[in-house]
Amino acid sequence: METFDVVVIGSGPGGYVSALRCAQLGLKTALIEKYNTLGGTCLNVGCIPSKALLDSSEHFHNAQHNFATHGIEIKGLKANLSQMITRKNEVVSQTCAGVKFLMDKNKIAVFHGIGRFIDAHTIEVSGEQSTQLSAKNIIIATGSKPNYFSGMEPDKKRIITSTEALNMPEIPKKMLVIGGGVIGLELGSVYARLGTAVEVVESAPSILPTMDAGIGKEFTKILKKEGFKFHMEHKVLGVVNNGKSVTLTAQNKKGEQITIDADYCLVAVGRKAFTEGLQLEKAGLQTNQRGQIEVNDHLQTAQQHIFAIGDVVRGAMLAHKAEEEGVFVAEYIAGQQPHINYNLIPGVVYTWPEIAAVGQTEEELKAQGHAYKAGSFPIKALGRARASMDTSGFIKILADANTDEVLGVHMIAPRAADLIMEAVTAMEYRASAEDIARICHGHPTYSEAVKEAALAATADRALHV
Repeated sequence: METFDVVVIGSGPGGYVSALRCAQLGLKTALIEKYNTLGGTCLNVGCIPSKALLDSSEHFHNAQHNFATHGIEIKGLKANLSQMITRKNEVVSQTCAGVKFLMDKNKIAVFHGIGRFIDAHTIEVSGEQSTQLSAKNIIIATGSKPNYFSGMEPDKKRIITSTEALNMPEIPKKMLVIGGGVIGLELGSVYARLGTAVEVVESAPSILPTMDAGIGKEFTKILKKEGFKFHMEHKVLGVVNNGKSVTLTAQNKKGEQITIDADYCLVAVGRKAFTEGLQLEKAGLQTNQRGQIEVNDHLQTAQQHIFAIGDVVRGAMLAHKAEEEGVFVAEYIAGQQPHINYNLIPGVVYTWPEIAAVGQTEEELKAQGHAYKAGSFPIKALGRARASMDTSGFIKILADANTDEVLGVHMIAPRAADLIMEAVTAMEYRASAEDIARICHGHPTYSEAVKEAALAATADRALHV
């Protein structure tokens, strides 16, 4: 039996990044992955492939709707879904190969198979050959899997999850999406751009219900213009696969029932922690009512040498959150004093325009009774946005009414996924809205909207509205 300083179970963004940092710090490290490729859900059937399809579908949408205005004329345009999926698979393969290269470069021992606890310090890996590893420290990074509720169980044929939506055999004429969250809207956007009629069924009053209310309101308008149809405050009672179609039954808040027919139904009601097969009980561990592993502020479980990170613990299920936790644990094991500010982990939706947010929402500040001021700037007022024909959205900055410290930033904007990092950096150093407003921003750029929103929050003195 080989002994390691650290054994990491799961090779997603949290697991493989944690293994890399452990190796950098001189710790003898092993990584266990049950699939043949590294990278977990994110690289194989999540973040990376979905962004590849989002990019391909956006190119098609622009060619179909915007190129003529730019003076680019195309005849015989059609979407080749098979080629889009082929390109997506190539992107995934290259990215996963890059992770393997990093494992080899950093001399991390990789074991393919299912990892399970034999006791608190011993992991058995069951693959082509079974082996046992002894570990001084163990990091659980087994991620999550698609969630669903009674009546909407996926059959992976017509009632599908995000995994199947990445490898569709055809462009559906009509698709239902259960859930108005990030996954449903991103994948719904892919097919809507390719010509699919998309209808979203959501139990909450608005889409993206965990984000600032202004975001959901504005994005609903944008998606309706693109052909989306919404059924808000509808509870799904059941979905039936009819063979070549599906039928969904839902109930609105008045108790009235509706039925909707479509080619496919995408179940996108979030994800749940995945710990099956770990045999946690043999290590003296258990999960809570939500299926998560409880951890302290150092991400230690009930066994101090066993850590858990990413989707299996509390907090947002985000790849970059898992990465930060992976680095945190590696450095903590090595005796350092790492830091994570969970309030400053940005959330991003990779639709177009993109959506991004960090910090607190207006609704949260109101609930706290926190006195604040808000400054907002419309993207359509930007010269850069008019030049690129990307004029939808806004950027909003929330600041403390007394100190002017930035408390939250929320945006729907072109390249919002990148723009949000200016806000994260500013908030990490506890900048005021005036601090951001006084920074010179390049012209013409999308980032000018951040400056203008900061000016609006500082003293209602945005220059270009």
